Parts: sequence; C-alpha cells; structure tokens
Amino acid sequence: IVLTGGDDRLWKTWGFPDGNILMTGEGHTDWLSGCCFRPSGTQLVTSSGDTTVRIWDLSRRGCILTLRGHSRAVRACFWHSCGDFVASASMDGTSKIWDVNSERCRYTLRGHKESVNSIEFLPFSSTALTSSADKTLSLWDVRMVSRLC
Repeated sequence: IVLTGGDDRLWKTWGFPDGNILMTGEGHTDWLSGCCFRPSGTQLVTSSGDTTVRIWDLSRRGCILTLRGHSRAVRACFWHSCGDFVASASMDGTSKIWDVNSERCRYTLRGHKESVNSIEFLPFSSTALTSSADKTLSLWDVRMVSRLC
C-alpha cells in the first residue's frame, strides 16, 4: 500500500502491484503537502496549505482530529515511532510536536529564520531533524525544549 496526497486536497491509498485506489480521504481546504502512516498502520497524518494537521482513522474512513496552531501553510508531517506524537513543519518558521493522546501541541520548535520545509524523528529517539529555506538543518532533542505552545 502506498499513501499519496496532492493539489486536489485529497489523500489516497493505492494497492500494488495493480495500482488501484483503495481509499480516499477529503477534508482539507487546500493542497496536501505531506502524509504519513502511524507505525501501527491504523491511522495516518496529513499536512496542508490550509495551516492544519489532521489525523485520520482508516477503519472509520474519516478525520478524527484537526490540529491547529500554525499561522501559515504546513509543509510536512511525520509520525514518531512510538505512535503517540506527530511532528509538523511550517512556512511560519516553526515546527510543532503534537501529543495525539491529549490532542494538543506539546512543543513549538523555534530557531529557523525562514520556512521549515521538512521534519522527521530519528527512529526510536526523542531527536527530530528539520530543514529550512534558510539553508540550515537543525537537530532537536524534544525533551530539552522548554517552551510549551
């Protein structure tokens, strides 16, 4: 199964090798910039130009949580390997670590001078890697970030 998102505001799961669409999700009001399966495979996260991050439950075939807090388009999203946290990167120059269980932002990562274009967690760690339009990469130990959202 492959997961995609695009300018049509939809995410789709595709079965291979046939290439048939298995499931489609709609709800974002602007282009999708990222999508990622939860490690358990039961849910997925999407990021969008509409400034939101959404959690989708595949068995319910719908959005179960919309995370708001970025002031500009969200460029990327990534699920932590434990399945309890989602990271997002935004054109507002920040990244956020979201606690899916409490449904709130846990940390805001500030330090880039321009758009943050990607974020991902190193496997089985509390370290996140971001890349920015300011031509820098940053490593963050999210346990050491003291500023709450």
